[in-house]
Amino acid sequence: MSTELPEPTVAPAEGPPTAPSRRTFIATTTAVGGTVMAGGLVTGTSVLGSEEAMAAEVSPTTRVSLTVNGHRHTVTVDNRTSLLDLLREHLGLTGSKKGCNAGACGACTVLVDGRRVNSCLTLAVRLEGAEVTTIEGLAKGDRLHPLQEAFIHQDALQCGYCTPGQIMSGVACIQEGHTGSPEEIREWMSGNICRCGCYVKIVRAVEQATGRK
Repeated sequence: MSTELPEPTVAPAEGPPTAPSRRTFIATTTAVGGTVMAGGLVTGTSVLGSEEAMAAEVSPTTRVSLTVNGHRHTVTVDNRTSLLDLLREHLGLTGSKKGCNAGACGACTVLVDGRRVNSCLTLAVRLEGAEVTTIEGLAKGDRLHPLQEAFIHQDALQCGYCTPGQIMSGVACIQEGHTGSPEEIREWMSGNICRCGCYVKIVRAVEQATGRK
């Protein structure tokens, strides 16, 4: 009696792995992403949670009192607030202009205790008890300051953006006694940039205000 042995089963040859379809890929990544997001929400590590935590951090503030153009003001400001932002954003005195915001152009020049400063580089919290004069504080009612009148008479402006800072710097230049010659005026006004190039007329205006023209 002959016994027939079963034929060996041969596994089909393995070919290259089949790439998942676009639909399968989207479904899989959506499921995984949802799981990760849910896990993040449970553990409190979500992006939204981080942003809310950062927003909850309160910047240190300081209460400061100073006199601006003869009026006493007491405000609470972020310790990083510049004098320029205090004037423009808190007190509504927008005559002082924000040019470079780096102390290089002089458009934000104001007087602090009689000395000219770049208000964009001066921290407001350091001015407790200080006397600040801006372009709005030069005129006496309807009567302009002599240098303001001189700027008009000499046509010492074009776009006018730098003019408030130029005038404030010129007032200080006169008070400091640095008006002996056009060269001296230019030297002591060199921190104020006029991109329209009205330097000759600006010098003439300062000369006129000192009574030299």
